[in-house]
Amino acid sequence: MKSLLTRKPFLNPVYLAFMAVSFMVGVAGALQAPTLSLFLTREVQVRPFWVGLFFTVNAIAGIVISLLVAKRSDNHGDRRHLIMFCCLMAVCNSLLFAFTRHYLTLITLGVLLSALASVAVPQIFALAREYADRSAREVVMFSSVMRAQLSLAWVIGPPLSFALALNYGFVTLFCVAAVIFLLSLLLIWRTLPSVPRVIVSPEQVLTQLSPWKDSQVRLLFIASVIMWTCNVMYIIDMPLYISSTLGLPEKLAGLLMGTAAGLEIPIMLLAGHYARRFGKRRLVQVALVAAMVFYLGLGLFQSRTALMVLQLFNAAFIGIVAGIGMLWFQDLMPGRAGAATTMFTTSISTGMIVAGLIQGALSEQFGHESVYWLALGLAVLALGLTSRVRDV
Repeated sequence: MKSLLTRKPFLNPVYLAFMAVSFMVGVAGALQAPTLSLFLTREVQVRPFWVGLFFTVNAIAGIVISLLVAKRSDNHGDRRHLIMFCCLMAVCNSLLFAFTRHYLTLITLGVLLSALASVAVPQIFALAREYADRSAREVVMFSSVMRAQLSLAWVIGPPLSFALALNYGFVTLFCVAAVIFLLSLLLIWRTLPSVPRVIVSPEQVLTQLSPWKDSQVRLLFIASVIMWTCNVMYIIDMPLYISSTLGLPEKLAGLLMGTAAGLEIPIMLLAGHYARRFGKRRLVQVALVAAMVFYLGLGLFQSRTALMVLQLFNAAFIGIVAGIGMLWFQDLMPGRAGAATTMFTTSISTGMIVAGLIQGALSEQFGHESVYWLALGLAVLALGLTSRVRDV
């Protein structure tokens, strides 16, 4: 049996270019995000409240800009040019953070540039979907391997981010990110194709006026927000839970996150391979069952070994949802790859906002364990919602 990575679609140089671009953009993003709160605290010297406000404003701006750009991207202009523009904004944003320590500038101009830069990833996946459809290649497997590049980037990026920031300073860190974004822009310019717009039927045009009018898209969006709320609550709470409640070493949090990210990669590839056989809805429901086991285990078991074993279920949850969830949106919104991919990424950003609001209040009032019991209940709710979304 041939390896999943040696199948014909991935021998295409354009496909390999898509892989390289998604990996490089992912690494550049993973360099900046993990140490951002540390940067604001140490370099900009603001209190925790202003750090939290920055993240909230940044998430909201990202949602608004992504939705506005996505609406236009599916009907006007060359999507490849838009991606290049977003990478250019990412270069400017990295350089701004490298050489500016003025909070008001960062939370205004910096947030605007960051929001424009964040559009690059969903647009890259939208262009990849359109190219795969045009070239009659295997869409699901290709998208899964591309998504695995982002997971690989997040295995490499965070440790490298802390190493650069702590050993060489934040100027070096953000300059390295700027260089990677610039190289990505050049690679996009030289290798990625321009894909003509797909002509859709009049019936599809009517549904394109607003994806919110489609009850199936709304249900999947709500379910996706709930799933990402669960995941982000865990990411926020877990380091605190390990150190303050369980009394385990703080470095264990990084090990758990890295283990999960590494396990996600083969799970994404397997999900892409079996999506045609089992369907997207069934795979997402399997992911939610894994999430239930994961959050239940967090509430019941407290040893280091148990936490490591549970990462397999965490990886199954995120590995499947991160790849298959995006494709499910695209299939429910034919002819609107940009808007569909942005709906998926917007659900992630919305989940981040909701998780940030819930986790702090819940852990403070009822303890850290309550976060995982709530996540378990939310996973059950998401399972019920996804069962009502058609499999396409």
